[in-house]
Amino acid sequence: MAWELNHKLQVNGTLVSNTFIDEHMAGASGEYVKVYLYLLRHQGEVADAGMVAEALHYTEGDVRRAISYWEKAGVLEVSEEGPRASFGEPEPYTPREKKDTVNRLADDDDFSQLLYIAQKYMNKIFTRRDCEIFGYLYGELKLPAELLEYLVEFCVQNGHTSIRYMETVAINWHKRGVVTVEEAKGYTAGFHKDAFAVMKAFGLNDRRPAAAEQQFMETWFGAYGFTREVVVEACNRTIRSTHTPSFQYADKILAEWKKAGVKNLSDVEDLDMIRQSQEKGRIQEKKGEGKRMDGRKGNGGNRFHNFEQSTTDYDSLMMEKVRARMKE
Repeated sequence: MAWELNHKLQVNGTLVSNTFIDEHMAGASGEYVKVYLYLLRHQGEVADAGMVAEALHYTEGDVRRAISYWEKAGVLEVSEEGPRASFGEPEPYTPREKKDTVNRLADDDDFSQLLYIAQKYMNKIFTRRDCEIFGYLYGELKLPAELLEYLVEFCVQNGHTSIRYMETVAINWHKRGVVTVEEAKGYTAGFHKDAFAVMKAFGLNDRRPAAAEQQFMETWFGAYGFTREVVVEACNRTIRSTHTPSFQYADKILAEWKKAGVKNLSDVEDLDMIRQSQEKGRIQEKKGEGKRMDGRKGNGGNRFHNFEQSTTDYDSLMMEKVRARMKE
């Protein structure tokens, strides 16, 4: 059956990158994609969380989480003025500096050999932009050629052929002081075990983590410094709450735990006790309000305050216990 389509919505100027569709969209929630598209529509403007929230009928917290997600994924830049809808690859240094670096390395045999091996391994001819990225990693971050050769091998073998992804991994290694192939192998082996535990907890044993999912795990195990047990517990709670594997939901849990100073499962249990105590207090308060609202008189005074006040702040005591344990 043939179709004749008349498009009522004419294209008026907002283009979506193929890289976003190919590498980022599948791993993101629908809410995050909507925020991305809205900001893309207003590219170059300073984005206001309230404005975005009002337009998309989200809370400002939802918008901030989406912005944080895209910033971590490397597709959104945040300036001192606030989040700005600029969705190109992040510029570690200026284009002029990149060109100067590549020109300076033109006679460097190790760098030339690195580019040759990387192109052979990736089965592609590098663009000027690709060469500039490797020039930055080699010439500015001072990562050894043999380490960058292993970087290409490691990423390609794990199904990641994006130069942008390789740059992100290399910068992460640099931040962690990884300078040799042996150190890189040790770090990636540990991360593989952590990643496998997360994917198993989510019931995703049939595939590798997507790039966006790896970004989340890098944050949990790297920036937050959580142990495998703590992260897996957050994943388990995610499944119990949402009945679906959601890296975004687990990230909310772990971000809250990081803010509370959680270091191990014992700290998580203490926080659970605090929440249970708070919830019990709220329930008792509501029951007290219900009794007072029926108009019955108490022992004098304002009937809205006719209840026995507790003299013990259990939440404060529990928080002190948590703080003391975290200092051990």
